[in-house]
Amino acid sequence: MRWGFRWYGEQGDSIPLKNIRQIPGINGVIGTLLNKMPGDVWEVSEIEELKQSVQIEELNLLGIESVAIHDAIKAGTKERDHYIDNYIQTIKNLSACGVNLICYSFKPIFGWAKTNLFYENEDGSFSLLYDQAVVDDMDPSEMYTLIHSQSKGFKLPGWEEERLQKFHQLMEIYEGVNEENLFNNLAYFLKRIIPVCEEMDVKMAIHPDDPPWEIFGLPRITKNVTDLKKILAIVDSPYNGITLCTGSLGADPQNDLVKIIHEVGDRINFVHFRNVLFMGDHKFKESAHLTTEGSLDMYAIMNALVEVGFDGVIRPDHGRTIWGEVAMPGYGLYDRAIGISYLQGLHEAVIKSRLQGESE
Repeated sequence: MRWGFRWYGEQGDSIPLKNIRQIPGINGVIGTLLNKMPGDVWEVSEIEELKQSVQIEELNLLGIESVAIHDAIKAGTKERDHYIDNYIQTIKNLSACGVNLICYSFKPIFGWAKTNLFYENEDGSFSLLYDQAVVDDMDPSEMYTLIHSQSKGFKLPGWEEERLQKFHQLMEIYEGVNEENLFNNLAYFLKRIIPVCEEMDVKMAIHPDDPPWEIFGLPRITKNVTDLKKILAIVDSPYNGITLCTGSLGADPQNDLVKIIHEVGDRINFVHFRNVLFMGDHKFKESAHLTTEGSLDMYAIMNALVEVGFDGVIRPDHGRTIWGEVAMPGYGLYDRAIGISYLQGLHEAVIKSRLQGESE
């Protein structure tokens, strides 16, 4: 496996690359360009500047998350071909710069949702929390205000002010779009881009819904293993793959992550590894990564990844805010550094256990 760490760039991240480099075993970062809006072309010069800023610290740019998809593509409006053409050009530009992995999502309006970005735990640390009861008492237009009020000044991907200022226009775009429409629009998109990805050697990795159920009446199509297998069948290619986000899929107790890994393991192109703690019906918090801190069996998940031969990029996902750190919610240095070390320990234990078993 290649061990990665999400990084938002010199202008958008509070964490310097020199600190990330000090994490034992780290291979590189998964980067982004925060100044790009959905539908923009990522220019070669911009990608190269990002790549060089990473390489100067002797790290690799392991992939991008995310090249956001314009709402015209997701809603299937008449402008979608223009924005798909832009997306294809970005794929070609990333390939020209030696970047071969794109994590993306296909969710209407809200890429991810939480109701509390600083839920205080008993030990004084802070976690991201989602409570469906809070959402049920809100108007969709209030969600941006809730998230923005807790951002502590950081620009949160998926919650761009420039886009969500036009919230009512976005809602109108998706009027009448159901799960079938959304899936068909994804199929249209993938059939256009995957042949280019194959030619350019750029693997796509769709991210599951977070949370993995419908909110505000907007359709969701990456909720469970049934959804994922349906998406993978659109274009039967290793370049049409998934991001296995254990925290997103794992937020639904009905999702058996070990089973999911065994059923789609050959198409997992990227892994987000984190734990969640169930706190009630459709209510959960993002806990520390250890199995004992949440509701997921992280050893069993790592063991399943090894069993299916996953050897791609894996990173710790959202961490708690600890030790007084001021950082983007979920993306501080300290808890994610603890998390990746835990991942590496699990991986070593699984590998050595299997080798010992083979020698007996």
